[in-house]
Amino acid sequence: MAIQTRNKRRTDFSTASMSDLVFLLLIFFMLTSTLVSPNAIKLLLPSSNSKTMAKQSVTVYINEQYQYYVNDSRTNIDDLEARIGAKITDQDEASVVLKSDKSVAVQYVVHVIDAVNEINRKRNTKHKVILATKPK
Repeated sequence: MAIQTRNKRRTDFSTASMSDLVFLLLIFFMLTSTLVSPNAIKLLLPSSNSKTMAKQSVTVYINEQYQYYVNDSRTNIDDLEARIGAKITDQDEASVVLKSDKSVAVQYVVHVIDAVNEINRKRNTKHKVILATKPK
């Protein structure tokens, strides 16, 4: 007479919950990777020890060929004020982050500062320009 147990051990493994977890992780990483804004314009930023952090509203780039970019779209010096003004039209105290190549002459940086000051004068706002640097 053979004695049989009521509880049988099952040796199979259900992968349904594991595949759900993998898909959820995949969706999470896909969504968070689109939120990261990589620096598309290659610049050699000047070095500094200061660490001023501000909420950036607009980013203006000046590369080594003295070309201006407002949030990754190329512009010329004549349209600089209009492009920056369009990005900060609904704000009173926006921060314009200026990322300039370290080989760019100071006069090109002053053009951006003048454009923001002209926007402040016309609209009676208090926007500021912050020069981005890399840590030493």
